[in-house]
Amino acid sequence: MAAFGVLAATMGLVGLIAPDALLRLMGFTPVAGSRRGAGDHTPAFVTASSMAALNMGVYYVLAALSDWKAFFRWTVPFRLLTCAVFMLAVIGGRAPSGFLGVGLWEGIGALATGAALRHESRRAPGSGQVSAAVS
Repeated sequence: MAAFGVLAATMGLVGLIAPDALLRLMGFTPVAGSRRGAGDHTPAFVTASSMAALNMGVYYVLAALSDWKAFFRWTVPFRLLTCAVFMLAVIGGRAPSGFLGVGLWEGIGALATGAALRHESRRAPGSGQVSAAVS
């Protein structure tokens, strides 16, 4: 969780500070501002998504520092959804092949998180069962 958070926050900062570098990392060819067509909102999109990534990264780091298991569980299905959306965007021709890396990162992250949560719940015998039996 913390590693994902740091990476997301870092990529968000890159997008805010050097948007063309982020576009290149994602498989896009940056266009100079003077060559942008009317109605090209790429800079606004990169700014908005970068700010979202920075915020999300901080949320993940804070959740990891507080060991917030509920948050970890919530991320699994949503990261799998994100994986599917990015993969389908590439397959459907809406995004460059560089987005496959984003989809794989999300999918692998979701599976690793789910596996870690499952392993941890099995490692702590009776976790959650005592409180249910008492109440």
